[in-house]
Parts: sequence; C-alpha cells; structure tokens
Amino acid sequence: MGKNRDLTQVLVLVIIGMFIPFLGSIMITYGLDLTKISDLMKIGSTFGYFLLIFAVELGIVFLYFTITNKIASKKIGKHKSK
Repeated sequence: MGKNRDLTQVLVLVIIGMFIPFLGSIMITYGLDLTKISDLMKIGSTFGYFLLIFAVELGIVFLYFTITNKIASKKIGKHKSK
C-alpha cells in the first residue's frame, strides 16, 4: 500500500508543479485577471481539459508498459525453461 501512496503523492506534486507555469502562461498569453470569476472559470476549465488529456496520455503509456512487460516476461520465461 505504501508504494501506491508514494505514487499518488508524486502525481499530485507533478500536477501542482504543472499548474503553476500553466497558470502563469495562460494569464500572460490571454491577459486573464485572477480577480474576475469568469476568468477563473476559464482557467479552471482549461486546466481541467489539460488534465483530462494528460490522464489519457498517462493511461496509454501505462498500458504500453504493461503490455511490453508481459511480452518481455513471457520471452524471459521461455528462455529460462530451456
């Protein structure tokens, strides 16, 4: 269980680390103001879409490594049995 907790903490840290430069760049590029609710909603929805796309990408990478790990384990198992 500690392994999953560590992974969760690292992912949360990465997400927070991505949000700070994202927030700065979107404010500079589009001239958004943090004191306006409509601008905060734009920033929130944009970051939400960003996280959604990031989650899909992370899922694809996880799936790729899971599949290649199973294939490699089968090949290693065949070589060990010989």
